Amino acid sequence: MRKPIGRTAAAYAPRAAIVGALVAALLATASCTGTVPPDATAAGTAPAPTSSPASPAAPSTGSPSAAPAPVPDTLRFTGTTLTGSAFDATRLAGRPVVLWFWAPWCATCASQAWTVAEIAPRYRETVPIVGVAGLGEQRDMKNFVSEFDLGDMPQIDDRKGTLWKRFTVTEQSIFVIIDRDGTVVHQGFLDGESLSARVAALAGA
Repeated sequence: MRKPIGRTAAAYAPRAAIVGALVAALLATASCTGTVPPDATAAGTAPAPTSSPASPAAPSTGSPSAAPAPVPDTLRFTGTTLTGSAFDATRLAGRPVVLWFWAPWCATCASQAWTVAEIAPRYRETVPIVGVAGLGEQRDMKNFVSEFDLGDMPQIDDRKGTLWKRFTVTEQSIFVIIDRDGTVVHQGFLDGESLSARVAALAGA
């Protein structure tokens, strides 16, 4: 005997309703959870970054100020210029220096003076040339400086011979050349051409 159709539909209706309710509940749960992992950080805070090796700090762009150059023993002396100004040779440390020992009555010194007057201003910042006047009167020394236009370079008044003795200079005209490390690399006579070449070489070193 066949079962009535109406009875079968009525018998399965409650079961269909239960299935529909379960599907709806599952969909609601999925929409609340989204894709956030179970160990997510609390709301309002950024998630913890993944571990990675620490990058080194960027080097500073500012360059430190240059340390003062050490003062060699050869430049540890002071004096007074023909104009009455104090002279401190320690300020020349770190650069080559030329000391020119001259006397106002010396004909050889006069012949060299033109070259000295020409190159001294050119190399004032790179290879300072310092005159050390001795063996004469101050008035004559000043006249010598004026006559040969040597006023742009320091001229130490060494009438007492303090620096002449310090550098064991016993005659004029003598050039004492000190390199940037404070070593005396020449002591003796130089003509104008040789002096110019040596100073130019020191400036380019």
